[in-house]
Amino acid sequence: MSDRLSPGDLAPPFTLPDADGEPHSLADHRGRKVIVYFYPAAMTPGCTTQACDFTDNLEVLTEAGYDVLGVSPDKPEKLAKFREKESLKVTLLADPDKYVLTCYGAFGEKMMYGKSVMGVIRSTVIVDETGHVDQAFYNVKATGHVAKLIRDMGI
Repeated sequence: MSDRLSPGDLAPPFTLPDADGEPHSLADHRGRKVIVYFYPAAMTPGCTTQACDFTDNLEVLTEAGYDVLGVSPDKPEKLAKFREKESLKVTLLADPDKYVLTCYGAFGEKMMYGKSVMGVIRSTVIVDETGHVDQAFYNVKATGHVAKLIRDMGI
C-alpha cells in the first residue's frame, strides 16, 4: 500500500476512463480546485448515498471553484449504469487495476466487520489549482461527508 497523501504533496497525475470510456486527466483541471473522492463500489448503498450527495451539491461546489471526480475500481460500463440509475452528475472514473487508488493511499488494509481485509478505503483528496494536495481525508463516512466538507471548506 502506498503512503497516504498530506497537504503540500504533489497530487499523483492520472488519466482514467470515465463512464463513457473517454479519458479524463487530473491535468485537465489545472487552474481549478478538484475534489477527488474514492469509493469502493458503484450501486452499493453507501456509495450511492455519497455519489447522490455530491450530485445534489455539485452546483454549490462548482460555483465555489471545485470540480468533483469520483474514482472506483468499477469498469466504465458499470459506472454508466450507476450514473443512469441514480441520475448522477459527478464525473465517475474507472480504476479497475487500482493503480490510482493505490497512489492516493485509498487502497490497502482496512477493517471490515472486525476483520482486516484489503480493499478501497473511502477517501477524499482535495487538489489545489497548482496540482498539490490541499487536504486529504481517509476512512470517511459515506453519509454526511459532503455536508462536512462544505462546512469545513467554508462554502
